[in-house]
Amino acid sequence: MLTKVEKKCSSLKLPLLISYIQYHLAGRLSFAGAVMDVSKWSLFYLLSAQELATVRQACVFGTTANEAIYITHGNEVFVFGLNCSSCLGTGDGLSTVMPKKLDFLRGKKVASLSYGSGPHVLLATDDGQLFAWGHNGYSQLGNGSTNPGLSPVLITANLQNKKVKEVSCGSHHSMALTLDGEVFAWGYNNCGQIGSGSTANQPYPRKVTGCLQGKNASGITCGQTSSMALVDNGEVYGWGYNGNGQLGIGNNGNQLTPCRVAALQGMCIQQIVSGYGHCLALTDKGLLYAWGANTYGQLGTGTKSNHLSPVHIMADKERVVEVAACHSTHTSAAKTQSGQVFMWGQCRGQSIVLPHLTHLTNTDDVFACFATPSVMWRLMSMEQDDFLTVAEALRKEFDSPETADLKFSVDGKYIHVHKAVLKIRCWTEDQQEVIEIGQFSYPVYRSFLQFLYTDTVDLSPEDAIGLLDLATSYCENRLKRLCQQIIKRGITVENAFTLLSAAIRYDAEDLEEFCFRFCINHLTRVTQTEAFWQVDGAMLKEFISKASRCGAFKN
Repeated sequence: MLTKVEKKCSSLKLPLLISYIQYHLAGRLSFAGAVMDVSKWSLFYLLSAQELATVRQACVFGTTANEAIYITHGNEVFVFGLNCSSCLGTGDGLSTVMPKKLDFLRGKKVASLSYGSGPHVLLATDDGQLFAWGHNGYSQLGNGSTNPGLSPVLITANLQNKKVKEVSCGSHHSMALTLDGEVFAWGYNNCGQIGSGSTANQPYPRKVTGCLQGKNASGITCGQTSSMALVDNGEVYGWGYNGNGQLGIGNNGNQLTPCRVAALQGMCIQQIVSGYGHCLALTDKGLLYAWGANTYGQLGTGTKSNHLSPVHIMADKERVVEVAACHSTHTSAAKTQSGQVFMWGQCRGQSIVLPHLTHLTNTDDVFACFATPSVMWRLMSMEQDDFLTVAEALRKEFDSPETADLKFSVDGKYIHVHKAVLKIRCWTEDQQEVIEIGQFSYPVYRSFLQFLYTDTVDLSPEDAIGLLDLATSYCENRLKRLCQQIIKRGITVENAFTLLSAAIRYDAEDLEEFCFRFCINHLTRVTQTEAFWQVDGAMLKEFISKASRCGAFKN
């Protein structure tokens, strides 16, 4: 009878079988995405570990990356940060380091979120509703006014019976993509970024027509003052400001209505993103094209010259599977099919003119570590799953009677372990099923075995003395250092002399010096403790002699 794993393996070809095994040993397939980590953004250091554990989606935004919004696994929306232009939606303009809940959005699942430079914020729920708040000097909220949006407001004008699935913000204009493939735009329109055929600001959502009429859009993106749309047949259209060639149409004239990027004819584009004044487009074959502003090398061409039409980049690299850019930065990033992450453009003040291979695991981390400001280029998702890394699985299986094949008996109690783990940790193989331990206590020996599974120790300073003895016996130098750290952190006047005695006994010179100095610095109180007078005469004599040489008894 084959087990579940044996049945799985018997049906796999060798390369897939190797990847399957590596997946369980290394924690991910070579092409799998890494787990997102919001703590890469320093703003999230304001949250406790418990609060971080609740985060399902998050976005850091603002002109200085000092505002954040996050959604919990229970679909509650929280905000914190500087609150420029009331962009947190808390009903006031006050900054907050404590997360505040947006009750108006409670229970709503977030499908898409974007932010402008004001900043203003757009949020689409999974049931197609559109909410907006924040800066509104150019009617970019779409509610017909220019009054600041202190709290989230439902935007319905011209969107009745429409379900919004994606939103995108430029500096001070907004776009929404509906479930049926229609594009709506509103707000600031000084360069034609609304696509209405004029440069008059648009106070309500307006359907973008012209060349997009009758076409089914599948994606939208905004530069600072430009707009782009991707349609389901892979064509790309752009309109608005074009002074740096960011529309990709071969010239640098502004466009008041959508124009097709003709240079991409015959290619099927599957993703498009916009930076401050440049664009990146990814084809279904994994080819990457760039155009527009290039002051910081954000096109990745090796120069700083602008390009009015798309140019193929990363041609010598493997297939690209994701590209990243953000309208408030001049940074570009891409991820390949094997998981390599490249970055270029403005990175920590430097201009990187060719895609640079990083040690990062996802494009989001490029913006956390190198973009200016260090905003998120998209709404990040930290969806939970039941996957355990090797380290987590080992920790879980320590002292598990269900899977163990060896027991240690200490003080009449069993500790369940696995022979294979002990052998990997250089333990001599033993054919016994139960091993009796008499010279160490149960807490000490259990901590020792747990260390072999987890590389960590959690003991009181007094018990750490016994573990230090055990670590010395087995020549486990790392464990000795951990024990010494625990003892140093837990030293008190009452236990100082006991710890000093242990350090001398186990030849821990660094710890001995630390404990000795502590005793000298608190000599009067230490000499009044029970431990001091219980020590053997030879050690007491040596301590007094050494203390005298250090001048401890001088007036």
